[in-house]
Amino acid sequence: MQTQDETELKKLRWRCRRGMRELDQLLDRWLERAWRQSPICERAVFLRLLDTEDDKLWRWFLGHEVSEDVEIAALVERIRSLPP
Repeated sequence: MQTQDETELKKLRWRCRRGMRELDQLLDRWLERAWRQSPICERAVFLRLLDTEDDKLWRWFLGHEVSEDVEIAALVERIRSLPP
């Protein structure tokens, strides 16, 4: 029987699948390494990030653009700085 956290992580892993391997890896890396320790407010920012269109995510993660949302921009930088 799965716990509520495991069920939520399973759903989030599915939402992290963007069809672009690089994005998938970045989002999944943060989910696996940081989600459990993150405060609720940071988790909410990650959920907002997942609602963003792939082309915007790609430009943000490549550093070509920065999100106007300061919290999302900060999270993108934290995700980018995670070691592979």
